[in-house]
Amino acid sequence: MAHLHYITLTNYVTESGKTINPKLSYQTFGKALHSAPIILVNHALTGNSNVVGEDGWWNDIIGDDKCIDTNDYTILAFNILGNGYDNIAENCIENYKDFTARDIAKLFALAIEQLEIENLFAVIGGSVGGGIAWELAALKPQLIQHLIPIATDWKSTDWVIANCHIQDAILNNSSQPLVDARMHAMTLYRTPESLTQKFDRTKKNDALYNIESWLSYHGNALDNRFQLAAYKLMNQILRTIDITRNRTDFLEVASKIESDIHIITINSDLFFKADENWNTYVDLKGVKDNVNIHEIKSVHGHDAFLIEFDQLARFLKPIFSTALKSKEKLVQQVA
Repeated sequence: MAHLHYITLTNYVTESGKTINPKLSYQTFGKALHSAPIILVNHALTGNSNVVGEDGWWNDIIGDDKCIDTNDYTILAFNILGNGYDNIAENCIENYKDFTARDIAKLFALAIEQLEIENLFAVIGGSVGGGIAWELAALKPQLIQHLIPIATDWKSTDWVIANCHIQDAILNNSSQPLVDARMHAMTLYRTPESLTQKFDRTKKNDALYNIESWLSYHGNALDNRFQLAAYKLMNQILRTIDITRNRTDFLEVASKIESDIHIITINSDLFFKADENWNTYVDLKGVKDNVNIHEIKSVHGHDAFLIEFDQLARFLKPIFSTALKSKEKLVQQVA
């Protein structure tokens, strides 16, 4: 795979007690590693490390002269172990229930250590990627300057767990598991209003509504590019986000995170509900000053973080101008 780099981690013991020797793959973009502030980008459920450039899934936010400017930053993106992007056979995980979101965060932390990275300017991720960002911050409370979880939560709620349970059943029982699971998931990622706005009960032909055609298209598209084992694993990771597991309560854990925390939620998100994020903000604000929340206004639900780029950029720009202002000030002082 072009532009992929690899880190071998030996004798890692999962939260469930299994020992593995994974080969973690990653990509970098922008400035060379250790020559600029580093931003770790965590991908979402069916994403990968190909953040920017050809087929980059976040080109609207990250790139040359974009909101997160690759002329000024190093972008680091790991592939979540088992996502299939690196085509490493031994990374295909069949015993997916042995893994949790914290395992992925621990693997990222070990890889960051091997790369001799002592500080991350920011960690940003949407959906399950944001949940892993929370887990990494709880593991390494001094590592990250800016923690930016988007359309996610520090825990999988009962609602998320319920839908992951349904997804797992589809993936294990359907005759076309990837297609059917993806179609079900797409209805969670959007809202009824979004689908009405997009299709308004129009038909593709006499026998088929456009909404049905759209769902089938997304199901088949994922089936053509993704692996069943990868989807099962990613669904399990999504189901197990919880920074309090085997620890104390949320405030005790989160208050130790030294990062500036920038929660970005979506008013219409039916998956990771905005109310949950606002409750987190209110609770955390009582014990931690450097926490902020922004809300994307959109009809499109959970997927709005991949659609409403102007709003997202407006929230992110002040964060990513901070390092540049500090750099300019230092240059002026030296001059």
